[in-house]
Amino acid sequence: MASRRDEKLESGLSPEPGFDTLTDAVERRNHKAEADSDSVEKIFRSKVVPTWQKQLTFRAFAVSFVLGVMLTFIVMKLNLTTGITPSLNVSAGLLGFFFAKSWTAFLDKSGLLKQPFTRQENTVIQTCVVATAGIAFSGGDFSGNI
Repeated sequence: MASRRDEKLESGLSPEPGFDTLTDAVERRNHKAEADSDSVEKIFRSKVVPTWQKQLTFRAFAVSFVLGVMLTFIVMKLNLTTGITPSLNVSAGLLGFFFAKSWTAFLDKSGLLKQPFTRQENTVIQTCVVATAGIAFSGGDFSGNI
């Protein structure tokens, strides 16, 4: 078993006065790193959250419609072939972000962008797409009432 002195030399850390062990020194270093880094919430703290009317944009509904139609066919195919449907939250969130961000970048380059893409719009897109896919899974001919 390595001595305490050997542990200090291997890790490059040494306890300061008031700290008992090498573990305390490592915890101190990790705590300092956490305090120095900015969390996502700290970054967005100064931004004002738009009202709910401004979160429901044409852009969000257009992207939701396209993704909803696309994922509805995927849900129906999976349901008919395997009988199960995976949760599409992650797919809807990532694809919604990609499409809306691409649309926003295109409009920005053309000079037609009026409002930047927000986190709230991405949430609206994800909610609409998952609801649409859920209706495709549990409604109509897939309800078991045939």
